[in-house]
Amino acid sequence: MSEPLRSHEVSIRVRYAETDRMGLLHNATYLVYFELGRIELLRARGIAYRDLEDQGFLLVLSRIEVKYRSPARYDDVLTLRTSVARTTMASVDHRYELFRDDTLLAEGLSTLVCVDRQGHVQRLPPALSREDAAPATGR
Repeated sequence: MSEPLRSHEVSIRVRYAETDRMGLLHNATYLVYFELGRIELLRARGIAYRDLEDQGFLLVLSRIEVKYRSPARYDDVLTLRTSVARTTMASVDHRYELFRDDTLLAEGLSTLVCVDRQGHVQRLPPALSREDAAPATGR
C-alpha cells in the first residue's frame, strides 16, 4: 500500500472582503483558510469530507492556534501548506504554513476529533487512520 499524502499546498488570493479597515487580512480569515487547507488536503487524497459526514464520521475542531508573523494584504497571492502532523485513534493534528512568496506570514496548529452524530468520540475512519504518527516534513 502506498504512503498516504501528508502535505498539500493551495494557492489563495486575498479578497477585499477578507481585509480589515487597515487593509490587512482579517485575523479570523486565517482560520477559514486553514479549513480550506484541510479540505483540499483530503480532496487531494481522494477523500471528500462530505462523504465522511454521510458515513457518520464528523470531525470537530477541539483546538486551534495561530502565530501571526507578517501581514497579508488585499490581492496578495498566498500559498498555504497544510500537513498532517499526527494522528491518534480518534484525532488528527494539522500544521499550517501560510506564505507570500518565500515570506512566512503565519503558522498554525489544529486538532480535529472524530465524533458520531450524537457527539460521542469514535475512531477515525480507515481512510484517515492509516497515517502514522510521525511529523510531516517542512518546506
